[in-house]
Amino acid sequence: MEKPPLVVSACLLGRQCRYDGSSVPFPQAAMLEERYTLIPVCPEVLGGLQIPRSPSELVEGRVMSREGDDCTEAFLRGAQRALEIAEESGCKRALLMDRSPSCGYGVVYDGSFRGILIPGKGIFASLLESKGFIINSSSHLGDLLG
Repeated sequence: MEKPPLVVSACLLGRQCRYDGSSVPFPQAAMLEERYTLIPVCPEVLGGLQIPRSPSELVEGRVMSREGDDCTEAFLRGAQRALEIAEESGCKRALLMDRSPSCGYGVVYDGSFRGILIPGKGIFASLLESKGFIINSSSHLGDLLG
């Protein structure tokens, strides 16, 4: 039986693509791989951003770097490309990195660069949701493993 595809934030699968060049290995990745064909994406890298790069947060609908540079266009471009990859793979479900300005789902940083979380969604998470994807965050697996 063919496994259903699952789009996953690449940093959760050990890819060193976060803003600081790190990853956030997801302990349940091996269990997910037994159930799904994992489709790793990093919208930020797909949008042309470098590794490492300045941290960014959402500020009034825009993505701003700590230095005040507007990175919104790169985030939008990357989210669109990641969506295309997900759709080409037949995905309708995603597992996304918590708090990210791209992938955050439920909470994101408030834009002050002080580590404060507020309710919200990242650019890629919002796009997936608008297309009807079922989204889980790395801290809320829902029924992905059930």
